[in-house]
Amino acid sequence: MLTKTITPRFGDVDGLRHINNTCLPMWFELAREPFFRLFNPDMNLETWNLIMARIEVDFVAPMALGADIEIRSVVDKIGDSSFTVCQEAWQNSRLGARGLAVVVHYDFNNEKAMPIPDDIRARLQELMT
Repeated sequence: MLTKTITPRFGDVDGLRHINNTCLPMWFELAREPFFRLFNPDMNLETWNLIMARIEVDFVAPMALGADIEIRSVVDKIGDSSFTVCQEAWQNSRLGARGLAVVVHYDFNNEKAMPIPDDIRARLQELMT
């Protein structure tokens, strides 16, 4: 499991005094950066080779300003050219949201999915649930 700590900002709070639901997809993306670096160690957009196929977020309990949020990420599934990351946002020992992202290893020049290389597949397998 990979973890990333997020400190909510004042502007992340909505009119109900909860963390705005638009923040979670961005925070989950921030926590997926180590997965991106497996494919793109230098994070060079000129040679980028990943594309998002799907994201979803389930809001479980309200989160608020004043306490850090821990994003926990694990690989749930590895396909031929894609992998699925399951994520959770925890605040004060309480689950606030769950997320899922399907990421595809992609050739932008030929506009098609590519097989995940064996060495990267092995690293992803180490991060499975």
